[in-house]
Amino acid sequence: MLLTVLIACIDELDIETFGESDVKGLLVVEAVLSDEVITQKVYLSRSDNRLDLETDTVYNPYIPLGSQPYDSVDWEEGATVRVLGSNGTTFLFTEGQSGFYFSNEPFALQMGVDYTLEITTSGGTDYASDPIAVQGTSDVTNVYAERTTSNSGVDGIAIYVDSQPINGSSEFLRYTYEETYEIVTPFWAPTEFVLTDYDPCALPVPTYNLQVVPRQTENQFCYNTVSSNTIEQLSMVGNPNGKVSKHMVRFIGKDNFMISSRYSILVQQQVQSADAFSFYEVLKSFSTSDSPFSQVQPGAIYANMHRSDGSDENVLGYVEAVGVDEQRLFFNYEDFFPGEDLPPYPFECNLQSTPESHTSYCASDPEGNPCPLSVIEGINSGLISYFSAYNASLVPNASCPGPYVFVQRICGDCTLLGSNVKPDFWEE
Repeated sequence: MLLTVLIACIDELDIETFGESDVKGLLVVEAVLSDEVITQKVYLSRSDNRLDLETDTVYNPYIPLGSQPYDSVDWEEGATVRVLGSNGTTFLFTEGQSGFYFSNEPFALQMGVDYTLEITTSGGTDYASDPIAVQGTSDVTNVYAERTTSNSGVDGIAIYVDSQPINGSSEFLRYTYEETYEIVTPFWAPTEFVLTDYDPCALPVPTYNLQVVPRQTENQFCYNTVSSNTIEQLSMVGNPNGKVSKHMVRFIGKDNFMISSRYSILVQQQVQSADAFSFYEVLKSFSTSDSPFSQVQPGAIYANMHRSDGSDENVLGYVEAVGVDEQRLFFNYEDFFPGEDLPPYPFECNLQSTPESHTSYCASDPEGNPCPLSVIEGINSGLISYFSAYNASLVPNASCPGPYVFVQRICGDCTLLGSNVKPDFWEE
């Protein structure tokens, strides 16, 4: 009987995929237009049936950075993009980089005005969005952090937001954020290797000029910014005053490297329409579904873009108008975990010492070399960073010590993890 019930309740749902013969995938439109005076952005791309499994996201100290393939996106280039308002306003966009379209001048959406996004592709196909409008505004009154324990028992820091409605309807809210954190190089030295005139194939031995000179580039302190990639929404339907109190938008475990030094988060609250809220709720449910009896079917998500001539063509993505407000927060690890060990550096760092040179690559009878990669080979491949002159106490287990002690470059040069330019908003 149980088997009969299970068979009766499970329907096989086929996922429609794009065939190899498809010349172009579906148009994907992403745009969040706001009521703040900024350079507005529209992103255009094409869906693709490729599955990128190999990415250059895992650091290998023996492989130069950038030598592995990256995830790729088929950006839609050469399109004409414009936003039209029901009050007669027109805003034109220009492609700044492949698939990224920026408004020619900063502008803000106005409440009470309907807007339409129009797109003409390089192939001459016209698309238009449903009318969109800013539904309301709500002020973020406070963004703050507290040490707490997550539902799964992890010790960490929770980021909360408070807000209150100002104008219009503020029943549907979405939260996004940008995190910026300071990176402190664990094995930094004020001097660096400079290798010139290197010929690994010279005979009888490689020729080169190796110097240790004062660093010319700041790479002890860097900064990295990461945007949120989750869907965090809040419905205030049924809340009589519409105020948001202590809504958690982010939890960070105490062992997260991002908070090991100084950390900042910019929390943005977006007042949405009911349709936009529903779109992202469905999208979130698809992306987090763990049911073995269902398959994600993107066609079930309603997109508010369509062909202008009425042709039946699916368009992916969503265009929305939002009322926004935001607030930034700073804190240090020691503010919440005084006297405790800092989170571990995200890469294992080991001081090393090897011979300075190596056997010529073009020797007719090359000798076997039991030693690891030489100093000049490591420098030439961009894999190592100078730390000090040889000191046996620093590398007591070196099998083939040389004249220098060095470390993997990612442990001595923070520019591999972030930018050495301090952001304008940064506060010490």
